[in-house]
Amino acid sequence: MLTSTYTLVALSIEQASARMALQSLLERWHPAASQYAAPTPRQFELARDALRVAFDNCYWRKLDKFVVPALRRAGLAPVLLAELDALTMAAIEARADAHAAAAVQDKSFGAALERCCTLLLERLDREERELFPVARAHIPSESWFAIANKMLADDAWQHENRSYPPAPLPGSAAARNAMRQSASAAASLYVTH
Repeated sequence: MLTSTYTLVALSIEQASARMALQSLLERWHPAASQYAAPTPRQFELARDALRVAFDNCYWRKLDKFVVPALRRAGLAPVLLAELDALTMAAIEARADAHAAAAVQDKSFGAALERCCTLLLERLDREERELFPVARAHIPSESWFAIANKMLADDAWQHENRSYPPAPLPGSAAARNAMRQSASAAASLYVTH
């Protein structure tokens, strides 16, 4: 029981993070917000990137990696899972529409972005209201333990494989400084007085 509670709390935190990102994106790009000035190409690019990140945060969640496959293997809630998959597919289509509109700075971008975010928010809501209770009631404790282990391993892998900007090589600043000094010293040899 404790393992399932831990796992569901971790999943709920991930859900809340995804929800906040989507709501924030909707607030910034609400169609009424852009009635005063047309977005610049850079704003379209930033919004497209923000949509990609928000979508990926919804698409690559631990729920989809670990809990949904466990439900599918157990044959639980096939209709609900199919409906959630349909929401995801519709969101993928809306995201493609948003990216296409942003590429040509079309005004339909805002509506496509809103449709994508709304579909993903609906999916998150249905997962919390319908999927979590099914998972809590029907997934056996041994499976929850395996899911929790996989989640911890996934967290460790992600932590170890984060992409950090490359660190400057030791001495590279010193080498550049030495080259500058030798170049200025060589230049002073050719200066005539």
